[in-house]
Amino acid sequence: MALASILGAIGTTPSVWLDGMVAARGLQGRILAKLDYLNPGFSKKDRAALGIIRAARASGALVPGQTVVELTSGNMGTGLAIVCGQMGHPFVAVMSRGNSAERARMMAALGAEVVLVDQAPGGVPGQVSGADLDRVEAEAQRLTRARRAFRADQFRHPGNAGAHFDTTGPELWADSEGTLTAFADFAGSGGTYAGCVRALKAHDPALRGYLVEPEGAAVLAGADLHVPGHPIQGGGYGMKDLALLAEAPVDGYLSVTGDQARDAARALAREAGIFAGFSSGANLAAALQLLEGPERGGVVAIIICDSGLKYLSTDLWE
Repeated sequence: MALASILGAIGTTPSVWLDGMVAARGLQGRILAKLDYLNPGFSKKDRAALGIIRAARASGALVPGQTVVELTSGNMGTGLAIVCGQMGHPFVAVMSRGNSAERARMMAALGAEVVLVDQAPGGVPGQVSGADLDRVEAEAQRLTRARRAFRADQFRHPGNAGAHFDTTGPELWADSEGTLTAFADFAGSGGTYAGCVRALKAHDPALRGYLVEPEGAAVLAGADLHVPGHPIQGGGYGMKDLALLAEAPVDGYLSVTGDQARDAARALAREAGIFAGFSSGANLAAALQLLEGPERGGVVAIIICDSGLKYLSTDLWE
């Protein structure tokens, strides 16, 4: 089937059962991994980018030819670069220098203007903190005013969670043939978790949803922030109030260390042939925790958020 444009290739990604990995660890149950790194921009954020831009155009908040500005760790920016490029909107991506360099290069290759923001004093490359994100947010606000641009606002725009409610959640349920008992997702903007868990609970209200955070930055679970820097790019910024999670049911919280996320991502590549990034590793580590404990014998869904190609300059693949 030939598509009218690359936008038609966003979504409907395959899912894979990780039965071999579960069995190798002597666990009972199943893990279903949604391969969203196979989207055109190599991440799940393509769905949110398309959802936000379509909703904004439909409402009139975004007019033809208007510039779009958004902060990003790289994935939303890549998705927006693709979507905006195809729909006739100049796009400005604002990103911390703490994120991997390949992300900036990919966005630029796709036609985005990339503005890199220095990390806060003491910041460590590869570890983007809440303080770093605050600096990126300030620059995104300034550019939005200066360019009279539309702010995609992935942390608040309902088109983010809406895209996952409409597509990712129903796909997961269908791919599992209605057998899922739980869903776990690393908290970035909260859009993937919020959209998916609402869609999945519409099929089975007993299904349990778990938010995943970095150990030492599990503020959504009510813990204090004492490790602001961690290697799991794309989330875990220590933000207590994520607007997209306001009406999303949460049945439990899990925390993973950077080492656990790194080890799980490497195991995914080695054992399952899935070349993914840090947050995907965090999701797998969390799902394995669940099968060891409260979801023993259950069926847990996770998202493979982005490609390992976006981390070649980090220590993930050393």
